[in-house]
Amino acid sequence: MKKIRVGVVGVGYLGRFHAEKYAGLSDVDLIGVVDADQDRAGQIAKKLNTRVFADPMELIGFVDAVSIVVPTVLHHRIAKLFIEKAVHILIEKPVTATLEQADDLIALAAKKGVIMQVGHIERFNPAVMVVRSMIKSPRYMFAERAAPFTIRCTDVSVVLDLMIHDLDVVMDLAGSALKEVSAAGAAVITSEIDIATARIVFENGCVADVSASRVSDEKKRILRVFDGGNVYLSDYQTQHASVSRKRVSPLSEFVTHPIATDRRDTLADEIRAFVKSVQDGTRPLVSGIEGRRALALATTIAGNITEGITGFVPVP
Repeated sequence: MKKIRVGVVGVGYLGRFHAEKYAGLSDVDLIGVVDADQDRAGQIAKKLNTRVFADPMELIGFVDAVSIVVPTVLHHRIAKLFIEKAVHILIEKPVTATLEQADDLIALAAKKGVIMQVGHIERFNPAVMVVRSMIKSPRYMFAERAAPFTIRCTDVSVVLDLMIHDLDVVMDLAGSALKEVSAAGAAVITSEIDIATARIVFENGCVADVSASRVSDEKKRILRVFDGGNVYLSDYQTQHASVSRKRVSPLSEFVTHPIATDRRDTLADEIRAFVKSVQDGTRPLVSGIEGRRALALATTIAGNITEGITGFVPVP
């Protein structure tokens, strides 16, 4: 099979890992990397035995696909450059800064026949995937994501930085259209929202409570799904999963059983899936449509918090 020629635009903290994963694939040629920091780009390129390009446009004609791992405000402009030239894109979440930008890229990608995958990496987490394969009709979900404060990714709110992962997951697991949402949160250290919580009600009656904080004293990433008499737990960090059930006995015990999972490199899996979509022309697991859906809900939640609307509002 012909090798896919790939470039990476943005080799900061996360982009560096994108480049490393591509470099390790036998069916990929990592053609080069681009970054505003030329010294860093040079270091990464030297380590991975590839080239440095001074500008994203210089990759055109040399690549079939790119990873776009730059600040969110640049997503639309850079992605559009490549889509217009029929280059497939893996763009980190959130897909764009605005819904209008997302709509523009989705329409253009469809017109050009371009694969557009959005980097919602938790979809590839084995602890999430195994629970997804087992649930039947979830009625309640609780997701909690917390991390100590770092300066990285403070150009967007915690809703768009952290919570959006869980918004994407719970919407996928609920399998229903959104009905209404309520939200609360606050800016603590930055000028953006640093801690937030939201309750999401779906048309099928499922309810999800989702919380996110980047000013926590501990790192936590868990998901609980209540499905009939079963309570599923996914730990995103350890990639462990379990199910708890009531055991009929005089004491009515609640017994927990581990669910077998294999620890995976989720970024490597995400990138392999992107490469396969490019090779086969198949729809990615998280396309621009799913990325836009997560952005829409995150935008509503962040907007309500900013405007001080904490009660339930319909989800457009």
